[in-house]
Amino acid sequence: MSLGGGGGGGAMQEIQQQMEALEQEKQAIEAEIEGVRERQSEIDEAVEAIETLETGSTVQVPIGGGAYVRAEVQDIDEIVVGLGGGYAAEQDQDGAIDALERKRDALDDRISELQEEVAEVETETEQLEQRAQQMQQQQMQQMMQQQQQQGGDDE
Repeated sequence: MSLGGGGGGGAMQEIQQQMEALEQEKQAIEAEIEGVRERQSEIDEAVEAIETLETGSTVQVPIGGGAYVRAEVQDIDEIVVGLGGGYAAEQDQDGAIDALERKRDALDDRISELQEEVAEVETETEQLEQRAQQMQQQQMQQMMQQQQQQGGDDE
């Protein structure tokens, strides 16, 4: 870190760029948190549907492109649940709910991890802000010293 004449400006610009990058990173993490919360909401809706539907219920089944078809639930104890990695398994009502709740718990863990990342980014940003303030104070002190020296030379 240069303390001389114009050297402080480059360092300040570098700090500003780092702070902007951290803000972008924070926004990306927060967007991911929102996406995880949306998936949790979908899981909650699925659990509620499993708990309230009965064999013989009529439901709207999405077929893609925003289109739905009416269908009748033939057996509420035959629910196919995605296991991850492209795999799925048929489960009874309780098993499906358990599997979905485990997914929701895993998403809770992911949200906690992401919130920790946000906190780390915020801490890093605060440290950069403190560095910038220290640099500004040092520059002000140097300017004052230079003015005092110039004032002393005139006498």
